[in-house]
Amino acid sequence: YFDMDGTIANLYAVENWLPKLRNEDASPYAEAEPLVRLATLARLLNKLQKNGHKIGIVSWLAKNSTENYDIKVTNAKIEWLNTHLKSVQFDEIKIGKYGTPKSTMVDDKNGILFDDEEPNRNEWKGIAYDVNNIIEILKGIA
Repeated sequence: YFDMDGTIANLYAVENWLPKLRNEDASPYAEAEPLVRLATLARLLNKLQKNGHKIGIVSWLAKNSTENYDIKVTNAKIEWLNTHLKSVQFDEIKIGKYGTPKSTMVDDKNGILFDDEEPNRNEWKGIAYDVNNIIEILKGIA
């Protein structure tokens, strides 16, 4: 499983990202640049799937968001995935309320998580990695 913001998408480098989110502007989610080499990531994810691994996204919506904004953020995140990782057919995409324990959001409670936030990694039931060396770790698994 991959978190998006701060893990594969550089949300926090988008200019004025926080004021925009507070104003219910979903554009930073669409504008975020990739944090990893996406062509390499896509090849590895497709290889892992061919070897029987399931690939998923587990990400949060904006903090203190409204239902309408949740829809906009979800659509922006899915569009980001369709734009940047279009060759990957994710087995599972879960985008939930900010602060929801990510282990409760997914089907495989013992899966592997890549997430930039330490509390999420600590809460995770399976193996969890930070954002350093994602490609190298995936190569070792593949």
